[in-house]
Amino acid sequence: QVKLVESGGGLVQPGGSLRLSCTASGFTFSNYAMSWYRQAPGKERELVALITSAGGSTNYADSVQGRFTISGDNAKNTVYLQMNSLKPEDTAVYYCNTVVFGRRYWGQGTQVTVSS
Repeated sequence: QVKLVESGGGLVQPGGSLRLSCTASGFTFSNYAMSWYRQAPGKERELVALITSAGGSTNYADSVQGRFTISGDNAKNTVYLQMNSLKPEDTAVYYCNTVVFGRRYWGQGTQVTVSS
């Protein structure tokens, strides 16, 4: 059974940093791409960052390029999202995501609020 559990969200001031974690279970982590999405109130869910299987390459939304870094630890079955220089517009619920055997799985989400 595929399970994704996010952690690390919270309240941070503009310009601050947070690191989100997503621990996966139920599948061979190193064989699958992992991604982070976010959804702000009243907006559609959007892709933030993606890392291919075994960490071969990464991609980022233009809005976070240069500020966010996605990485994975195969030994811990965990994918991270390091978020620096946070802005109020980064406020959203952040979700971990993967597709295993053609089925998309989501974590429960973790709230990130950037506010002074």
